[in-house]
Amino acid sequence: MLGKPLVAWAIEAAKHSKKIDRVIVSTPDEEIATMAKEYGAEVPFLEPKEISAKGGNIEGAMLHALEWLKKNEGYVPDAMVLLQTTNPLRRSVDLDRAIEQFEKSGADSTITVCKALGNHNPAWMLVKDERRGARMHNGADIRTISSTRSQDLPECFFRNDVAYIFKPASLYQTPPNHYGDKVDLYAMDEIFDTDINTPEDWSVTEAKFKRFLAEGEK
Repeated sequence: MLGKPLVAWAIEAAKHSKKIDRVIVSTPDEEIATMAKEYGAEVPFLEPKEISAKGGNIEGAMLHALEWLKKNEGYVPDAMVLLQTTNPLRRSVDLDRAIEQFEKSGADSTITVCKALGNHNPAWMLVKDERRGARMHNGADIRTISSTRSQDLPECFFRNDVAYIFKPASLYQTPPNHYGDKVDLYAMDEIFDTDINTPEDWSVTEAKFKRFLAEGEK
């Protein structure tokens, strides 16, 4: 992405943060581990194959990292910050603000989100229905869309994967998670919403990223 591996953008955003003390990459891949170290991250261990083999086992990877640090260094962080590489639209200033909000909130976690606008609001979403063909997601009559203004919809948010800030204790809950019992939301502009899964996602994200860099935002 613009000359750097996606993991490098995540590492650099974390390293520029004033609130993050350590930047650790969890990976089972030695090539990625070497690359992460080149960009200034710690890679004190390789993620066990049994965790990576499950695919998307984020809680398992973070619990392993936490247990490794506790056992080998006697180190337990006050909070953990999860940065996923599939959304590189991440500024250090937002990480700092989200962490500050987490510290003040008293919540178990603060997650970054964007507001669900217009047709992306659950109140206007449709699901298939055998009898009627389609119905509103919330059970309302589909004809109510015509009489509802977008600005009158209930305020809803979706995760943008910029950051998840949480207390380590949540990883020991059943099931393990990075939310806890009380969740706080850090709302961001919709421009920060992306999730790279396809070539089209890549192109859209790259265009947004070029704009950020042109404006001097890190």
